Amino acid sequence: MAAIRTRRAKPARRPATTARPHAEVDLGMLPDLIGFMLRRAQIAVFQEVFPLFAEVDIRPAQFSVLVVIERNPGLTQSQVSAALGIKRTNFVALLDSLEQRGLAERQAAAGDRRSHALHLTDHGRVVMRRLRQLVDIQERRLVGRIGESGSRQLIGLLHRLIDGRPMTKRAGARKPRRPAAKPEARRQAKATRSVTTRGTG
Repeated sequence: MAAIRTRRAKPARRPATTARPHAEVDLGMLPDLIGFMLRRAQIAVFQEVFPLFAEVDIRPAQFSVLVVIERNPGLTQSQVSAALGIKRTNFVALLDSLEQRGLAERQAAAGDRRSHALHLTDHGRVVMRRLRQLVDIQERRLVGRIGESGSRQLIGLLHRLIDGRPMTKRAGARKPRRPAAKPEARRQAKATRSVTTRGTG
């Protein structure tokens, strides 16, 4: 007798789920968290900075290093990396890329042959002049969104977060006034004082 083959039933397909627009996604507590919003703000700013800096092929981290070297010629690698909070291993690779492009150079540090003093090259100074113009464009964009006073306030708050200083009370700040007692409460307090006075008389 020939064996009868049976076909397995195909599993039912799940209905396709439509992607929810970004505006409808519930982020829960995230929009109220300082760290999360700082990260989102950084991403938003960098999305504008990267195409702006593409003209001179510079990334934000490289720009920071060039600024510090320009303002402090002769600092060592360790000093610059510590000032910017960049790990030494990452900083060496970053500086190598700047040196290969002829933007910065290592020179023997005076009094310490084991260290290298960092300086901008002539080409590096030319690039920095253009970078300052590009940064000014970006800063004006940001200030246009939050205003001059908002910009100063934001910078001050960010410095406070970085320094780790707690908020302090302003000098001469007035203490909050106690709310005025309701009429019924005043009548009860007056009656209590009257009874107390008669009892001690």
